[in-house]
Amino acid sequence: MPEHDLILEGLEAFCHAHDVVVEKRGGGYSLLSRRTGAPVARLRPTDDPEKVQVLWWNGERWKAPGPFGTPTMTLERALDYIASERAFWIHI
Repeated sequence: MPEHDLILEGLEAFCHAHDVVVEKRGGGYSLLSRRTGAPVARLRPTDDPEKVQVLWWNGERWKAPGPFGTPTMTLERALDYIASERAFWIHI
């Protein structure tokens, strides 16, 4: 029996509310604008199954969204962070 992907399940409502799609690739989850296909954010699982790292697209690659390294937080907190930070939405 296949294992449930808790991150994908947690992203379902967020994707619908913010008009984004998720692509699972390279060990992480890329959130892309449904309308334009532009990158919004990337979530990378950590060793702690309840936490993810949050990355943003700088126009060339995924990187930390600020000067203090890559934030690590629960999925719920990460989605609140992505939704509220305008920098994640500038490429769409």
